[in-house]
Amino acid sequence: MKKKPTGIILISVFIAGLLIYPSSFSFCQEITKIKLPPPQLEGGKPLMECLKNRQSQREFSPESLPLQVLSNLLWAAYGINRPESGKRTAPSAVNWQNIDLYVATADGLFLYEAKDHSLIQILKEDIRALTGTQDFVRVAPVNLVYVGDYARIPRGTDEDKRFYSGAHAAFIAQNVYLFCASESLATVVRASINREELAKAMKLRPEQKIMLAQTVGYPKK
Repeated sequence: MKKKPTGIILISVFIAGLLIYPSSFSFCQEITKIKLPPPQLEGGKPLMECLKNRQSQREFSPESLPLQVLSNLLWAAYGINRPESGKRTAPSAVNWQNIDLYVATADGLFLYEAKDHSLIQILKEDIRALTGTQDFVRVAPVNLVYVGDYARIPRGTDEDKRFYSGAHAAFIAQNVYLFCASESLATVVRASINREELAKAMKLRPEQKIMLAQTVGYPKK
């Protein structure tokens, strides 16, 4: 059997990657995938206590979140809780699941992949300062960015798609609030964002719209 030239194989792999993650590639960029530890589904505070303690906080310690805590956070936010159907911890109209959950840390920008509970590195640069206009976003360990992909909503006007995307992002944000209340973490959801500048830095497609951002970390001591 005649072997394909190595160059053709490499080009084929690169094109396949572009088809799978079109917004995540820059030319010759190496893609890093971090497999998260399985989420811990036991423990935590009772729901009514979490609702009692739910609040927004705007002062954060720069201390990083352990990988296990980040794993638990992302699963609680938007993980798959029914593997047989692929449905998630947050509701989605018509099960469109059109929100992409990005994670900005000091190590770069990552995309949460719920199917195998992993993080795909999109950028190696620290862009936390671009995720909001408040000073604390620069030092907090995690800034989540909720991006609505209008291309995954097959019907309706842009206004309809904005409505659904906003609602979907809000459901995820509330999951984060409850998780943080359970784990004594600080969080605040934010809409004050220079969306044009952040979208450019994140290399988003025109159909991808930034809905909200949410900061998570340990409370400032």
